[in-house]
Amino acid sequence: MRHRVAGRKLGRPTNQRGALYRSLVTDLLRHEHIKTTEPKAKAVRQLAEKVITFGKKGTLHDRRQALAFVFDRDMVEKLFTSLAKRYQDRSGGYTRILKLEPRKGDAAPMAILELMP
Repeated sequence: MRHRVAGRKLGRPTNQRGALYRSLVTDLLRHEHIKTTEPKAKAVRQLAEKVITFGKKGTLHDRRQALAFVFDRDMVEKLFTSLAKRYQDRSGGYTRILKLEPRKGDAAPMAILELMP
């Protein structure tokens, strides 16, 4: 039984999974939408929401926490300027997942994770 066991393993060791999450969040901030598998999108959504909340708060501590997670300094700057202004009046729900048809090669469920306009 998986009672009270949170998170997805995605078939990867912990360090690879963390790097995958960080790169997907960075790419989401860069392109504002990414196409990935549905389980990855659902896992990354929570982390992206936390990072965007760092940008909304805007303190030095939040900026350092965002820099520790996001790979690209330019994306952190974008997060704290344009994205923070865009979501200032919103209290969560900065992303959405749109389901797509399964991938041809292995029939994995695909999805688009995007930032809300």
